[in-house]
Formats: sequence, structure tokens, C-alpha cells
Amino acid sequence: SGEDSDAEDNEDEVVEGLERLPSKRTRQEEPELPDTVKVLYSNLSGAKVYLIGTAHFSKESCDDVSKIIMATQPDIVMVELCKQRTNILHLDEATILEEAQNLSLERSLEILRHQGTLQGIMYLLLLSMSAHITKELGMAPGGEFRRAYVEAQKVPRCMVHLGDRPIGITLQRALAGLTLWQKIRLGFNILTSKDAITKEDVEKCKQRDLLENMLAEMAGEFPALSRVFVSERDLFLAHSLQMSADSIPPCGGSPPTSRVVVGVVGIGHVPGIVANWGKVTKEQIRDVVKVDPPSTGERMVKLAFRALFLGSCCYGMYRLAKIPVSRLLLAR
Repeated sequence: SGEDSDAEDNEDEVVEGLERLPSKRTRQEEPELPDTVKVLYSNLSGAKVYLIGTAHFSKESCDDVSKIIMATQPDIVMVELCKQRTNILHLDEATILEEAQNLSLERSLEILRHQGTLQGIMYLLLLSMSAHITKELGMAPGGEFRRAYVEAQKVPRCMVHLGDRPIGITLQRALAGLTLWQKIRLGFNILTSKDAITKEDVEKCKQRDLLENMLAEMAGEFPALSRVFVSERDLFLAHSLQMSADSIPPCGGSPPTSRVVVGVVGIGHVPGIVANWGKVTKEQIRDVVKVDPPSTGERMVKLAFRALFLGSCCYGMYRLAKIPVSRLLLAR
């Protein structure tokens, strides 16, 4: 019938379209791997997962990402980013470097408006620390994720997945786990932590013993931060990577060809992801994305910070306006 012939024509068009798609380069089944790469497998789909641990601000880590993606020709690349931080994937290095070094008032107000007062202030403090490292090294942050995004675009039919928990939820949970005194101490530590850092120091962060010492110090002084920024995100990233690996069935053929996933995360998350691999439940994910409503004390602190911020702005405007007005009166 006419309907049957139309369906057959549509199927033929789909097949022809698939045949016209560019094919992947030859995939290396056993590529040479750096020490910072772990190989995992999906029990559900049989997908092979290359988990790359990177040191942020590291050129060597960016090169590792390029080599692994080129060699493995993955079907999915998962990066340690959330939707709110995808701007670093689309901007060029020069623009990101300039923005990271110079945090404008307009950008600060936008962050406060979107994140809320306390979360916004904490986010600004973290950005100021990132800006300090950026100035010291002359490198834009997120280079390994940009490199992963660029290399993934060169692989036919490769998808990029965002694997991290939304930054807003992370900041809210982190602040909820700190006392008022701990919040003050944390802000003071970030503002005054302006030690010199070199590219050699960054590469040393890829050494596990140094990294473990840093995480241990963080856990000792601010245990809530270690839990929220490291342990909970290990769980979330392991779940995201597992979902990426489980979502792609093996290719046809005899025997069927297994799919490949590449994960790009900070090296501090690698041990936790490996430990949680294949064990994360939906209940655990619901727990780590839950945000409790603020207590009365927290609301009072927010109002105090907001009043202080607005008062500072008003005083600044008064000081700026005072000089021209006084000069006008003297001229008269």
C-alpha cells in the first residue's frame, strides 16, 4: 500500500543518512595510559570507561585529555562541570583569563543575584582565590574541560555529558554544614591565602600523597567542606559516569563492539569515584541534592550581610558624590 511504501522510503532515507555520517578513526583497544588514568567497566552495557584524573591549571593534564580522547575515540565524554559553569567551554582562553583576573562589580552583583547573599559571597571568595592562581600562573581555569570539549567535537557522534552537581546546591549544602564562626574563619582564610604558586607546584598536585595530605588538612579544619565538596561530589560524579556508561548499548557485529566513555575529573575525585563505582543508589543521590530550608539564625545572618553590603554601597556612592558637590559649593 501507499503507507507501507512511504515507511520503506523513510527507512531507506535513515539508513542512507547514517551511511553518510563520518566514521570514527581507528580506536586503540589498549592505548598507553598515564598513571592518572583508571579503567572501569559497566556491568550493564559492557562499556569501557577511561577515568582521567587532572590537576587544574595543568598543561600536562590538558595534553593527557587530548591523547586519551584521540586514541579511544569515545562515544561519550563526561566532564566535571554543571550547567551553571559551562561558560568556560565556549569562551576563548584570552577572554576567560581576563574575566578570571578581573572580577567586575557588575559580575559580582550578578553572582549575588543568582546565588543569593551567603552563597554568592562564598562563590565570590572562591573566585577570588581562583583569580589569584590565574594571575600567578598566567593560565585560564578549566583548561582540561575545554580541551575535552574541543577534542570530543572532533570525534564523530561523540556526546559531551555534564557530570557535576549544580554549584548552587553544593554551596548551599556547604554553608549549611558550617557554624557562623567557621564561615567567618573560612572567608578570612580564603582572603588571606595568597601564597605564591608555580606551575611545578600544580604538577605536584597529581602526586597522590601530596593530594591526600591536602584533603586531610581540609577535613581536619572544615569537615563539612570536605564532605560536601569531595565525598558527596565523588558520589554524584560516580553516578553520572555510571549513567553515561550504562546508557549506550554495544555496537552490532560478531562479537559486538563495546562502547567507550571518557571521564575528565579533578584527581582528588578519582579514588572516591572508583570506590563508589557500581554501588550508588537513587536514594543516595536524592540525599546529596537535597537542600534544607534555612533556619531562623541563617536568615538573620543573611539579612545582616545584605544590610552590610547595601550600607557599604550607599556609603561608597556618598563618598563619590561628596567631592563634586563640595567643589560646586566652593565655586559658588
